[in-house]
Amino acid sequence: MSLRDLQKKFKKQFSDFFEIPNDVMLDLPKIVLVGNLQVFIENHRGIVEYTTEKIRVKVGEGEVGITGDRLVLRNIKTDEICVEGQIKSLCFLAPGEVW
Repeated sequence: MSLRDLQKKFKKQFSDFFEIPNDVMLDLPKIVLVGNLQVFIENHRGIVEYTTEKIRVKVGEGEVGITGDRLVLRNIKTDEICVEGQIKSLCFLAPGEVW
């Protein structure tokens, strides 16, 4: 078990003990999908790729990929992004994974 894995395990136990949300303690994204029309991503690290058919957003450990038609970034804040359009898929990509 690596040092990074031990740190994650400790943070998980700490957040469980003190009832702190995991997305805050573990640097996880919070994703809200509203039908197939909107996606809200909190706790992001920036936009990697943006077209009207594909959007990739960097998150803690990897990326979130969104595909669809007529995709538009509605809100871009330091901690939240809103994507609107006809959403076809949402996937999680490991660091360095090609999509």
